[in-house]
Amino acid sequence: MQRRRTAMIAMMSALGLAAGLGGCGVGDSGDVTLTLIAADYGDNEANGSEEYWADLVQRYEADHPDVTVDVRVYSWNDVDREVKALVDAGTPPDLAQIGAYADYADQDLLYRAGDLLSIPVQADFADQLAIAGQVHGVQYGMPFAASTRLLFYNKTLFEQAGITAPSTWEELAENARQLKDEGVSTPYALPLGAEEAQAETLQWLLSGGGGYVDTNGSYAIDSTENVETFTWLRDELVGEGLTGPVPPGELNRADAFEAFAAGEVGMLNGHPSLMKMATDRGVEFGMVPMPGADGESEAIMGVADWMMAFKENGHRDQIGEFLNFVYSERNVLDFSRRYDLLPVTDSASEVMTAAEEDADLKPFLDELPLSELYPVSRTSWATVSAEVKKTIGTTATPDGSPSVVLGELQATAMRAESGTAAG
Repeated sequence: MQRRRTAMIAMMSALGLAAGLGGCGVGDSGDVTLTLIAADYGDNEANGSEEYWADLVQRYEADHPDVTVDVRVYSWNDVDREVKALVDAGTPPDLAQIGAYADYADQDLLYRAGDLLSIPVQADFADQLAIAGQVHGVQYGMPFAASTRLLFYNKTLFEQAGITAPSTWEELAENARQLKDEGVSTPYALPLGAEEAQAETLQWLLSGGGGYVDTNGSYAIDSTENVETFTWLRDELVGEGLTGPVPPGELNRADAFEAFAAGEVGMLNGHPSLMKMATDRGVEFGMVPMPGADGESEAIMGVADWMMAFKENGHRDQIGEFLNFVYSERNVLDFSRRYDLLPVTDSASEVMTAAEEDADLKPFLDELPLSELYPVSRTSWATVSAEVKKTIGTTATPDGSPSVVLGELQATAMRAESGTAAG
């Protein structure tokens, strides 16, 4: 679930950060400093993730005066790359909260979750997410945030065009044409830009009966179903001028959300945080399951982001104590409610399912146990995801070739798999 802010939040250069991490550990007083690199979930300057972490850390340090937690927040455009650079330089942080973990687990760089968390805390993770955090049956990735997707539509624009919510691709395209005829600048927003292209891609692949992997769990990015899906997008939406003035490959998810909240977009795939954005701006919206090629999509996309702990600096006990605090019911609820995301623990999910204040999240909560996640347990996924972000947008150009692009992505996946096996 990747976020908008393009500038690094932490006030230091990458070089300075690397040097700082290299010096983390026992200070002059004998106290321990833990460094956490975290992603930003805020959608504006006022609600960035640094505020969440500042409050949490202040409460933690008040009860643990011998531990300092240095949290450095980066935009989703940068955070995975920053962590990789630090790891490659031999100066990993103690903790990282990013989009993929398995490649680091495969390099034996991470603590096992069971080495850090108490039994009740580890057992509280939603089963589906706990399993997704495993490599070779051992959990290294600790789920931190989750979401599912629904198709959002602007009720006012739909009423003006005399249309109803679509349930098939054909209906979605026809709705988009009528919205365009009514002067809507972006009938359907298709964000295939670098910020979170892998999510929009999976949503469409699943709706077309495909996905990143087949039923056996092997990569099938260039499957017939997937090629047909992106060919349809190129010809029936992009080629017909139904995706707005910004080319899909240059449109980031956050900018698409902002345009929807400004009343400029008829339809787009969205997660729970879009509800508050739209409501705050006075946009009346509806939500329906993602349309499929021949009817409502049978597969639902889920997304999870991950917390991981690196072994390089030691500090296992301090890391474990801090994570047990991070995953307390109060803190999981606070984060989920602050950013309109789904909780990753059963205890917090039970609270939110029953709470009237969280009623608007129920459609998303109901979807999560049935959803299909990225293949995050594959050690090649970080490489594949990065390449999807770089290239998938080229399928949605007049001269784009879905078969070629998806074939190249499949080749990237297979090379990454072979490289992992060889390592």
